[in-house]
Amino acid sequence: MTEQERINAEVQTKLALQDAKFNVFMQEMRDRDNQRAEDIREMRQKQEADMKEIRNSISDMGKHVRNLAITSMAAIGGMVVAVGAMVVTVLYSIFKN
Repeated sequence: MTEQERINAEVQTKLALQDAKFNVFMQEMRDRDNQRAEDIREMRQKQEADMKEIRNSISDMGKHVRNLAITSMAAIGGMVVAVGAMVVTVLYSIFKN
């Protein structure tokens, strides 16, 4: 084997080694990108689930507020009826005598 052939063989060996290292590096980068994409997908799903829970909570809160408003209107109506009954009773007792 001549000197040039030996040099060529060394260069080809080194080139093959560098090519293999580059391929491993590229695969690691692809794996990292895929993992990052999976992590982002999981975070989005969790965020969507959290948002759905918040929306449901707000909806439930609206129902409670509506129920409280109806209850307070009924209570105020009852107080008006009670005050009216007291006024009628007082007026009746005044005019009866």
